[in-house]
Amino acid sequence: MVKQITIISGKGGTGKTTIASSFIKMAHDHIAVDADVDAANLHILLNLTTIKKEDLIGGAVAVVNQTCINCGKCEELCRFDAISGSTSDIKIDTLKCEGCGVCQYICPAGAIELKKDKQGEFYTSDTQFCKLIHARLNPAAENSGLLVTMVRSIAEDIAYAENKKLIIIDGAPGIGCPVIASLNGVDFALIVTEPTLSGISDFKKIYKVAGFFNIKTFVCINKHDINDKNTEAIEKFCASNNIQVIGKIAYDENVPKVLAAKNYIIDYTDSPAAKDIIQLYFRLEKFLYE
Repeated sequence: MVKQITIISGKGGTGKTTIASSFIKMAHDHIAVDADVDAANLHILLNLTTIKKEDLIGGAVAVVNQTCINCGKCEELCRFDAISGSTSDIKIDTLKCEGCGVCQYICPAGAIELKKDKQGEFYTSDTQFCKLIHARLNPAAENSGLLVTMVRSIAEDIAYAENKKLIIIDGAPGIGCPVIASLNGVDFALIVTEPTLSGISDFKKIYKVAGFFNIKTFVCINKHDINDKNTEAIEKFCASNNIQVIGKIAYDENVPKVLAAKNYIIDYTDSPAAKDIIQLYFRLEKFLYE
């Protein structure tokens, strides 16, 4: 039975990927997934070798051919203001087009067709610790949720084929489609938050999202010592909602320097943050491999 844990945060910059990369290094019999397809960065630290690359095809957009008679019906009925130029040459703004197909349906000349285009790429890569399944969505492209679902499906197939016991998913920040796709069907969620007003606000939002999926949820407070009052507020909220605060990580100014050098903070045994992350992992490990 393969267990899956998704590491999430209601906002960016809480240290989610730092913790995920540390877990990937410490875990065993596992597969890793970077579900932040809009701004993937886990691969930068893991120093990978790409085994397989595939294109994501989707998101149909309207295209005009030479039989257009410039009648203007498509421009009139387009709800997304993606069509212009009915008095001369019809032009379609592909960034505004939602691919609904109304223009194709009403065109009397059959001059409009819907074409699917490449929206991104997804990869299977080798690292020194495990396989990493990751992806990159093209700028302004949609279907981020679909792409997360695809990379998770690939990871699950590999995990079962290779008899792995764990899938570690580095989720996207926020509460949008890629986050929802990274939580659906997992066993555990680890919410990484920080004791700031924005951190607390976004933490409560992502907690509600995880609660919708009825997932066993843990909380980690990163940089807990920068504001004791806010840390206490997070702990009180967790206690009143029966959420386990499974770890607190001290502020450590060396963390960004270590990451900038493409090193792992857990390798620096004199680092307060490293000690806390290691303890956090071992507290979680009994759930992940039971």
